[in-house]
Amino acid sequence: MADPGLAIDFALAGVAVGSAAALSGVGLVVCYRLTGVLNLAQGGIAVFIAYLLRELVVVRGWPVGWGAVLCLLVVAPGLGVLLQLAVFGPLQRRQAAIGEVVVACVGVLVLLIGAVAAIWGTTPLTDVPSLVPARTVTLPGGHLLRVDAVAQLGTVLVIAVALWAIGRWTGFGVRARAVSADPTLAELAGVNAGRVAAAGWAFGSFTAGLVGVLLAPLVLLDPYGLPLLVMETLAVAVAARLQSLPIAVAVGLALGIGQSELTWLHPGGTLGPLLDAVQSNLFAVALLVAALVPWGFVEGFTEQGLLGGGGVPQLGRRRGGDAGWGSSWGWGWATAVCALALLTPLALRAGGVRAVLTVPALALILLSVVLVTGGGGLVSLGQGAFAGLGALAAALLASGRVPVGAALVVTVLGLATAGLLIGRPVVHRRGLVLALVTFALAVGLSRFVFEQPYATAGLTVLRPVFLRGDHAFYAAELAVLAVGALLVAAVRRGRLGRALVAMRDHEAGAWAAGVAVPRVKLLVFGLGAGLAGAGGVLLALGGEAFDASVFDPVQGLLWFAAVVVAGVDSAVGAVLAAFALVGLDAATVPGMSAVVVGALAAGAGRLPGGLAGRVRRAVPG
Repeated sequence: MADPGLAIDFALAGVAVGSAAALSGVGLVVCYRLTGVLNLAQGGIAVFIAYLLRELVVVRGWPVGWGAVLCLLVVAPGLGVLLQLAVFGPLQRRQAAIGEVVVACVGVLVLLIGAVAAIWGTTPLTDVPSLVPARTVTLPGGHLLRVDAVAQLGTVLVIAVALWAIGRWTGFGVRARAVSADPTLAELAGVNAGRVAAAGWAFGSFTAGLVGVLLAPLVLLDPYGLPLLVMETLAVAVAARLQSLPIAVAVGLALGIGQSELTWLHPGGTLGPLLDAVQSNLFAVALLVAALVPWGFVEGFTEQGLLGGGGVPQLGRRRGGDAGWGSSWGWGWATAVCALALLTPLALRAGGVRAVLTVPALALILLSVVLVTGGGGLVSLGQGAFAGLGALAAALLASGRVPVGAALVVTVLGLATAGLLIGRPVVHRRGLVLALVTFALAVGLSRFVFEQPYATAGLTVLRPVFLRGDHAFYAAELAVLAVGALLVAAVRRGRLGRALVAMRDHEAGAWAAGVAVPRVKLLVFGLGAGLAGAGGVLLALGGEAFDASVFDPVQGLLWFAAVVVAGVDSAVGAVLAAFALVGLDAATVPGMSAVVVGALAAGAGRLPGGLAGRVRRAVPG
């Protein structure tokens, strides 16, 4: 029987994480209500402010108090205002589609993460300053209570009460409620919605920075782990339906305390390792549940908010009358240049081939984004997870000494089937909800499969003898990429391609024209999963290992942003993005690719058709 005293101790220990999660939820709710944007960039802001505070305090010797004042009260709100003025304000003024807003958020996220990696490196850090000393107080009964946890809980409650008072009794609160209810009518009544949105971004960035500073001493500080941990607290805001501050506070505290309580349970049996993973990743479980369960607020995600716009982004459409997607497969100059760039490494020495060995595999994964997002208009942030499943399947099959060709075929067919099964509850979502659901699936696979020893321990990936040389393997990669490209071209030219264009351009019109929209979405989702899985197989064989960090959900967001920037409506864009991701980091410092891709993605609305589209317009094929 459980010891009640031990349960109390674990509950008290969970207050710190729960308070940070509640604060994150409060920031997301307020930012969404004032701006209409679900701040997917919150994790990037959090990690940037946490690293900046460490730089000031640990490296430069500032007092913690002064460093916190500069980071949390000057830099973080200023960053939020800058985002409103430079990124989201222009999108708001031209009523951008939801897809463009998602891309901009992802761009800001990867830009900040890349900046952190480029400036401070990727080595995890432990010497992180704490705002409140980690002292403990002994309660009656011998229970220990951490002073910093009490301070964090008090901060959350004070902020929540202050927000309630501002919204109820101040002029700004009246204007904010008007903008939240209907920004157009508020503007007609003389309310400056842009200033209200700037205040929302300033507060959202402040809370994101505070969450990063509070969580950093509790976990390792690294550019990828902390942002993902903060992004998992999206579950708190979704559970609050992006409206209720009390629910956000209650859910955040409940999840933090619940995760702490579960850590002292040690289930046995076959399912023991899986249950252990669930216990230590309760926020990821909550995100999956919050994203998948239809709680009746899907319409609010896709239609409400300052940015309005439809649920399905027009990311694949190009201006200037060219409405087809993937038409760059006509043998124009852009295609020829990409083909030449892919073939050139075959003439290099072994070291030169080794440097670009991952390019065709990555291009194949990005080609799945071209098919799903560029062709179908489905904002899927989970293609990297399907690639990870492909890599894991390759490792499992290679461990059983299955021939590489058979392993590739089995993996592609299996993942296409899995994509159909997973896609069934997913494809009925659209816009921001679809993006959130696919990201939640990526987080779930990463936390409960890729990072768990029960799924990946003891796996070895060896290339067959005839592919042991880098030149031979690179040639095989090019052959598989060519097959994938021909598949995408065949889809574009066939009935499915025409149905995709109709569905992407106007879903209601496609329904009226007799297009079976759910079936078309499901089919393209399955095909995309198969393509991504094939790319994952090649990545695993190229590195001769299964590396879970390669398929981190944050890495998947970088891949998505890269192909959108390069040109999500063309295979040329997938190849350009692959070369950029591999080449920028190799030629400069790790994280530079994220900086460049993030900066371009944040302004993707000003780059119709991506870089590939600009190349086509400059040098027509």
